[in-house]
This record gives sequence, C-alpha cells and structure tokens, in this order.
Amino acid sequence: MLSLLYQEGPSTEGIFRRSGSAKTCKELKDKLDSGAEVDLACESIFVTASLFKDFLRNIPGSILSSQLCDKWVSVMDQGNNEEKIKSIQRLIEQLPRANIVLLRYIFGVLHGIEMRSEENQMNAFNLAICIAPSLLWPPVSSTPDIESEFTKKISSLVQFLTENCCRIFGEEITSLFGEV
Repeated sequence: MLSLLYQEGPSTEGIFRRSGSAKTCKELKDKLDSGAEVDLACESIFVTASLFKDFLRNIPGSILSSQLCDKWVSVMDQGNNEEKIKSIQRLIEQLPRANIVLLRYIFGVLHGIEMRSEENQMNAFNLAICIAPSLLWPPVSSTPDIESEFTKKISSLVQFLTENCCRIFGEEITSLFGEV
C-alpha cells in the first residue's frame, strides 16, 4: 500500500482527501482481512489511500499511542522548532519499534506528496487535515468542542512532522522506497 501511495500519491490531485468507492473499499478490506491476495495496483489510488487510512484507524490505541496523547498534544505548545523536534524524537523513542518503522514510511510518503504539492494540491497542512485523525485519537471520547480542539492540535502536529520529517526521522526517509 505504502509503496503504491509513494509512487502515485505525488502525482494524484487530492490524494487522501478524496475517498475511494465505499463498496470497493469494503470488498477489498474483507479480502485483505481474510488473507486473500489483492492487487491494489489494479484499483484506484483513492481506494488504496482510503484503505490505508482505515488500517491506521484500526491500530489499537493508535500508531502514536493514545497513552502518550497528552504529551503529543502539548508538543506544539513548546518553544522553538528545535525544542519541538527534540520532544517529538523523545516521544517517538517511547513507541513500539513496529510503530516507529511504520511512521518513518508514512512520513516518507507524506514528504514525497508534499514535495509536489503544486501538482497535487496537498501541502503539509492539507495532508495533516486528512491524515491526522487516523494517527492519534484521545483514549476516551469527549464533547464535540473538545474533540474539535484536539483535532486542530493533532493536525498542527502532523503538519509540523511532515514539514520537518527529514530532521525528525533522518534524511534517509527520502530514500526508504529506493528507486521505485
């Protein structure tokens, strides 16, 4: 999925914003869940993006860990960018190894898409609005006003992560997919 998003996402206008066919997404999700072979290259890239966001939303406790939710939310309230980056790196180190690896690939994809935002209309802000709710959610439900404020903060965090991913994860993030 990520390789396909890395290849096609940068040249696809509205990637992660437009949804794939709900019926196709459900059928493919059922196939994937049953362990059947699925050739996503034959599907719309919007279906792949929708499936990927669904996959992220189904990670127990979220990829950024709902247990660290308050710490993630407070990162953007810290001083300068250098302090934010250091805080983010410390939080990332607290995540399970599998989460860290997946995050590196996710932000490698987002970085590639952002680099061609004039073509795809998906700058770091737009990407964050679309993907942030799939990366972290509060451990308990709350009022719509509190959830709205939370979403704004997490979107700001994801925008910052996307814009600074090379400094946060290392320059090699741009070559994780090799020569695809």
